[in-house]
Amino acid sequence: MPQTDVLIIGAGPTGLVLALWLTKLGVKVRIIDRAAEPGTTSRALAVQARTLELYRQLDLTEAVIAKGHHVPAINLWVRGNAAARISFGSVGAGLTPYPFLHIFPQDQHERLLVERLEALGVTVERRTELVHFTDQEDGITARLRGPDEQEFDCRAGYIAGCDGARSKVRELIGTGFPGGTYRQIFYVADVDAAGPALNGELHIDLDEADFLAVFPLAGEGKARLIGTVRDARADRADALTFGDISDRAITHLKVEVRKVNWFSAYHVHHRVTDHFRKGRAFLLGDAAHIHSPAGGQGMNTGIGDAINLAWKLAAVVAGRAHDRLLDSYEAERIGFARRLVASTDRAFSFATADGALANILRTRVAPLLIPMAIAFRPLREFMFRTVSQIKLNYRNGPLSRGVAGDVHGGDRLPWVQTDGVDNFAPLATMGWQVHVYGSPGAGLNAWCAAHGVPLHVYAWRQEYETAGLARDAFYLLRPDTYVALAGGSGAPGALERYVADHGIELAPRSG
Repeated sequence: MPQTDVLIIGAGPTGLVLALWLTKLGVKVRIIDRAAEPGTTSRALAVQARTLELYRQLDLTEAVIAKGHHVPAINLWVRGNAAARISFGSVGAGLTPYPFLHIFPQDQHERLLVERLEALGVTVERRTELVHFTDQEDGITARLRGPDEQEFDCRAGYIAGCDGARSKVRELIGTGFPGGTYRQIFYVADVDAAGPALNGELHIDLDEADFLAVFPLAGEGKARLIGTVRDARADRADALTFGDISDRAITHLKVEVRKVNWFSAYHVHHRVTDHFRKGRAFLLGDAAHIHSPAGGQGMNTGIGDAINLAWKLAAVVAGRAHDRLLDSYEAERIGFARRLVASTDRAFSFATADGALANILRTRVAPLLIPMAIAFRPLREFMFRTVSQIKLNYRNGPLSRGVAGDVHGGDRLPWVQTDGVDNFAPLATMGWQVHVYGSPGAGLNAWCAAHGVPLHVYAWRQEYETAGLARDAFYLLRPDTYVALAGGSGAPGALERYVADHGIELAPRSG
C-alpha cells in the first residue's frame, strides 16, 4: 500500500503551499485534486505583505512580484467622482519590505506554485478524489478514487483537508461549519476597459448598497470588477450575465468596457468550523473558514494556515517534537479565523447596508473621515497592519512566552532595515534561530552553538528601539518567523526551560 507522511486533499493555493513547505522541510507528501487541471479562472487576487514576507523562505517573493501588479493606492468614488485617495506607500512605509497591495490572480498563482512543487519532484495527482478514510493509532488509511474510477488505498501519517468550502475531509471528521450565507450575489468580471478607474489603482464605489470595486490587473486596460447584487437579479444567480450589472460600472466608475474575458456569479458564506484538528486530520483554508472576499484576506489566511502547520508537522514526523505540538495549530489559527470572519462581516455589512442613514455614512461621512483617519499615524499603521496581516500574532498561545521591549512571544518580529542591513534576511531559512539587537548575554553563544541554533547579533541602532525591540534582549524565532520566546536576561536558562517544557528539538538531527 502506498505510504506517505502527509496526504494533502486539494491543490489550491493552501494545499500547494503546504506541500511546498513540507517537501522543503524533508517531509514526504502526496497531493491530490478532483480537477483535471489547475484553475483557469480566479476569484482571489490580493497577495498581502505578510504572505510576501513568508514567501521569501521558498524564494517565491520576487517571482510573485514580477508576475503580478503593484497597487499603490485605493480611490473612493461618490456620485461619479473620485472623492478620496489613500496611498499604500505612505501607510506601510517602514513597517514591511512590501508596503503595497499586490495583485496576482489565483490561477497564475497556482501555476507558479505547481511549477515550484514539480521542481522539487512532487506532482499533483489530478482527477483523484478522497472517498473516505479511517484514523488509526499509527496513521490513516484513505480510500481514493482515481481517473479511471478505480478505488485504491493510501497509508499516511496525517491527512490535510485543503479541499475548499465543500470539504470532504471536514464532512468525514464531522466538525461542522456554522455560520451563514450573504443574501447578496457576488460577481466577478475580468474585462478589457478604459476610463479614469483604469489607472493601475484600486477603485471602490460608495454610492449604493451594492458593493462595486475595480481591481487593476497586469497589462494595460485590464481590470477585474467585483460587486454584489441583491434585488430580483439575485434570485437568478445561475442566469446572471454581465449585461445585468454593466450599467453600474459604466455610470458610477466611468468604466468603458470593451471586452468581457470572464464573468461569474456566486453565493458567499461566512463560516468557521468548530475544530481545525481531529486526531490525525487537519483542516486548512476554505475548508476551515470562509468569508466575504471584499477584504482580500481569504487566500492569504489559508496560506498562513499552511505555513503554521507545516513546520509543526515536519518536527513531529522527524521525531523532533511530540505529537501534542500539533494541537497548537488549532489553538493559534482558529481564534484568528473567527476574528477575521467577524471583522470582514462587519465591514461588508457596513458597505452594503440599506437605508438613508447608511447612504449618508457611505457617501458623505466616509470620504471625509477616511482620509482624516489615514493622516493620523497610529490609526494609519493599525489599518495597514490589519489588512496586510502583519498585525497577526499568537500572543497568549501555547508556544508563546515572554516580552522584551514592545515585542511579546507570539508576535511577528518587527522589520528593520538600516544601512543596507535587513533583519529579515536570516528568516529565509526554515529553522529556529535567535536574534539579539545589541550584545548577547553571558552564555548565549555557547548555548546556541551547543543546540545547533543560529545566533544573529545586530549592532544596536536607534531604529531597533523605534521598532519596539529591546537592547541586548534575545528573541527565539520559530521556523515560521514568529517570536516564540522574548527575554531581557537569563537567556540560556529561559531557552532551556522553553525547549524542555515543549519537548522540541530546535536543530535537525544529523544523518
